[in-house]
Amino acid sequence: MANTYTQIYIHIVFSVQGRLNLIKGEWKDELYKYITGIIKGQEQKLYIINGMPDHTHILLSLKPHIAISDLIRDIKANSSRFINEKSWTRGKFQWQEGFGAFSYGRSQLEDVVEYIKNQEEHHRKKTFKEEYLEFLKKFQVPYDEKYLFTWIE
Repeated sequence: MANTYTQIYIHIVFSVQGRLNLIKGEWKDELYKYITGIIKGQEQKLYIINGMPDHTHILLSLKPHIAISDLIRDIKANSSRFINEKSWTRGKFQWQEGFGAFSYGRSQLEDVVEYIKNQEEHHRKKTFKEEYLEFLKKFQVPYDEKYLFTWIE
């Protein structure tokens, strides 16, 4: 889009179906490289991707030629297919329906990158459910508990 200038930074969070611990350390890097390729293929700029066995965090700058829901749909559908083709899990791998997307200003990027980079340390103190609910409250996103992730305790 000629003469269109934007600066939109989005922190995306989504979970494995049922919040199961299926993303294994031995193939996590390969999965993240694959997701990076999807993001770059959609002409978006990735800052960082990381997560835990049950969820993934992505920080990117979003160009206006694609809707965020379309980008995340492509990431989740293609990465699920990739995982299933690799037979990395028993049974069919799926991401949970839905996602969280939170916007930040340029001055906040360094803090968000550090937050995503240090997921393992962060989750020694806080569960994913606590983290996700904290994001929703911090960003004042209205939600209904019955539509949140399917929590397996």
